[in-house]
Amino acid sequence: MIKKQTSKKTPKNFVTDSNFPVKRIYQRSSKKYVKEDSGVYPYTRGIHTEMFRERFWTMRQYSGFGDAKLTNERFKFMLEKGQTGLSMAFDLPTQIGHDPDSAPAEGEVGKVGVSIASLKDMMIAFDGIPLGKVSSSMTINSTASTLLAYYIVVGESQGFKSNELRGTTQNDILKEYIARNTYIYPPKPSMRLIGDMIGYCAEKVPQWYPVSISGYHMREAGCTATQEIAFTIANAIAYIQTCIDRGLKIDDFAPRLSFFFCCTIEFFEEIAKFRVARKVYAKILKEKFHAKDPRSLQLKFHTQTSGESLTAQQPDNNIVRVAIQTMAAVIGGTQSLHTNSRDEALALPTQESAKIALRTQQIVAHESGVTKTVDPMAGSYYLEELCDQIEENVWKYLKQIEKMGGSIKAIEKGFFQSEIRQNAYRLKKEADTGDRVIVGVNKYSEIEEKPPELLRIDDRIEIQQKKALKELRATRDNKKLEKALSAMKSAADSDENLMPYIIASARAFATTGEISNTFREVFGEYRPKEVF
Repeated sequence: MIKKQTSKKTPKNFVTDSNFPVKRIYQRSSKKYVKEDSGVYPYTRGIHTEMFRERFWTMRQYSGFGDAKLTNERFKFMLEKGQTGLSMAFDLPTQIGHDPDSAPAEGEVGKVGVSIASLKDMMIAFDGIPLGKVSSSMTINSTASTLLAYYIVVGESQGFKSNELRGTTQNDILKEYIARNTYIYPPKPSMRLIGDMIGYCAEKVPQWYPVSISGYHMREAGCTATQEIAFTIANAIAYIQTCIDRGLKIDDFAPRLSFFFCCTIEFFEEIAKFRVARKVYAKILKEKFHAKDPRSLQLKFHTQTSGESLTAQQPDNNIVRVAIQTMAAVIGGTQSLHTNSRDEALALPTQESAKIALRTQQIVAHESGVTKTVDPMAGSYYLEELCDQIEENVWKYLKQIEKMGGSIKAIEKGFFQSEIRQNAYRLKKEADTGDRVIVGVNKYSEIEEKPPELLRIDDRIEIQQKKALKELRATRDNKKLEKALSAMKSAADSDENLMPYIIASARAFATTGEISNTFREVFGEYRPKEVF
C-alpha cells in the first residue's frame, strides 16, 4: 500500500489576477454548467455555431508610424505575409486634433502612430489597397468622425460606395476619460458625435462598426479581468442609451456595435472572462433593451495581447508571453486579434518582429489543434467556477454603477479611476516584493544583455509633414473649404447629424486640426477635475 505524500510546507496563497482564490483541485459541484450550444443565446461558448472550424478569426496586426508612405509600405508587407485585416495606429497629434505644424504637436509627429493631417495623407496610406476588398480598423477616438470621413472619401476615390466599406473605428470616448486621456471635448458633445456616427453608419455605411467599446486600455492601466468586463459593458449601456434617446431603434444599430478587450497571461481567467462578457452582454441586450435580432445580442470583439505584460528586459521572452495570450484569446472565441511584437516595450515594432507576431497567430490557427473543436475548455470545472465568480462580481459592479447614475456620473465621481488605481497598486506591490514573478525582471535576470535593433522614427518626418501641409493650404480651394467649415460649425450649433458636414469638409481638404478646432469653438475642451 502506497502512503499518500503530504507536504510539511506552508501552503502558498494561490490567487488569480482578479484575486480569486485558486483551489488545489476542482471537482464536480452543485453548480450548473454550460449546457447551451455555441451560436445560441447567451453565446457563452461563442457567437457562431462552428466558430473556427468554419473560418479563422481576422488576423489584424496594429500598424502605423511615421508618415502615410511608411505606413502604406508596412500595410502591404503585412498583407503579403498573410495578414487578413488592417489595423491603423495614429500619432498623438492626430488623436487629439492638432496639425503637425501646431505647437502642441512638436516632437510627437509620427512617433507612436502615423500622422494623418488631411485627406491627402489618407489617400497615400491606402494607395494600392482597395478599400472595398479589405477590412480596416482605426484606433482613434476624439477625432474618429474625421478619420472615418477621410476613409469614406478615399473609398469613393477608388470607386467604392460607402455601403461597400468594412471596418471599425474605436470611437470609445468614455474609456478615454477613465484611462487613456486622448479626449478633446466634454462628455456631452463627445457622446453626440458618437451618436451621429452610429446613426450615420447604420444608414450609409452598414458594414462598418462605428464604435469599438474598449476594455483594453482600462486593463492595461491596472484593472482586473472582472473590472474590465464590468466597466466596458457599463460604457456600452451608456452608448446604447444615447442612441435610443436620439430615436434609434435597438435592432437598427446594435448589430454593428463591437468590443475591444485585452488578453493577459492569466490563461484560464482570460478565457473565462471572454465567456462571461458574451453571456452578460446578451442578457442585458435582451432583458434591459429588449433587442429581438439575434445579431444584437452577440458580443463581437477584437482582442489585443497585453502590452503592459511585455518587458524591456530579455525581450525575446515576450514571444512566449504573446503565444500564451494568443491561445487564451482564441480559445475565448475572439473575432479578430492583434498579437504584440517582442520589442514593443522598447519601441514601435520592427518589420521582423511584426512578422513573428503574425506567425504566432498563424501557428495557433493551423498547428495547435485548438480550432478543431468549438469549445476546447468545455467541462473544465476550474473554468466554470471562474466564470461563476467573474459573472457574480460583474453584476455587482454593474448594479453599483447604475445606482451612481451610469458611466458618465461614475467617471465624474472618479469611481472607475479609483478602482483601477487600487488594483494597479496591488499588482505593482506584488511585483516589487517578488510575490508576482516576472521572468527576466525580478527573477532570472541577466546583467549583460545585447540591446536589440529598434525601429526609430526619423525627426525629419515632422519637417516633411509641415512642408506638405503648407503646400496643401496653398493649392486647395480655400473658399470652398471656408464654406464647408462654416456649414459644419452651424450644424454643430444645431441638432443635425454632423457626419455629412464632416465628410464635406474632408472633401474640401480640411485638415484634422481645422475640423477639430472648429468643434472646439462650439463645444469647448474638457478639463477633468482632480480626483483624490
